Amino acid sequence: MFYIIGGKLWLSFVFVRKYDLTAEFDHQAVARALDLATLSPNSSNMQLWQFHRVINNDKRQQLAELCMGQNAAKTANELVAFVITSDKWQQRTRINAAHIRETFKGREDKASKRALKYYEKLIPFIYRNDRFGILGLGRQLICAFLGRNKPMVREVSKADLRVCLHKSSSLAAMTFMIAMRAEGYDTCPMEGFDSKRAKVLLGLKSSDEITMIISCGKRTDAGIYGERQRVNKEEIIITHA
Repeated sequence: MFYIIGGKLWLSFVFVRKYDLTAEFDHQAVARALDLATLSPNSSNMQLWQFHRVINNDKRQQLAELCMGQNAAKTANELVAFVITSDKWQQRTRINAAHIRETFKGREDKASKRALKYYEKLIPFIYRNDRFGILGLGRQLICAFLGRNKPMVREVSKADLRVCLHKSSSLAAMTFMIAMRAEGYDTCPMEGFDSKRAKVLLGLKSSDEITMIISCGKRTDAGIYGERQRVNKEEIIITHA
């Protein structure tokens, strides 16, 4: 769906609950949309995500059943699982630090030193965790103490980091959905699935987590359940003028 605001063409989409499996589907459109998803903003440019495309018919049907048999999954041409990979933080930290060294090569100013310190000192401090979250609790105590007299980030626990990674993964998922609409296809993000069995089906590690599974296809008229419902804007848009 397209609409005009201020003379510009804007893109809108709705969540589709049923697709037309008889319609032609270009799987390369998914590849192009995922290429764009990799460019999405994410926390500290750590890119701790994976995008699992499920094209194989048998595997797609199995995953659809694990999505509680939703029509949006059963009738999709392709399913894409957006996954966070927290265990890769050390590798990504080294990659980012190396990029910073190359970018600021020959410079010894405060900006270059601060950027390198960010990945060599701060990121390991935030991302290193133990099984029971004790290191995260220690970080919370340190930040609470330092935050007595100055602004301080408070979300530094193991659980906070998990939320942070899912936020980054969600931004990539949204980019993907918009890109698919621009390709002429429809999508539906699904949170209702058996995460334990889905991880086994996709061959994920125990530390990996699925943010959401997005179905893709061409909508049918029956796939739109009704007019979009939204609460009053005055309730949710708060202006601090």
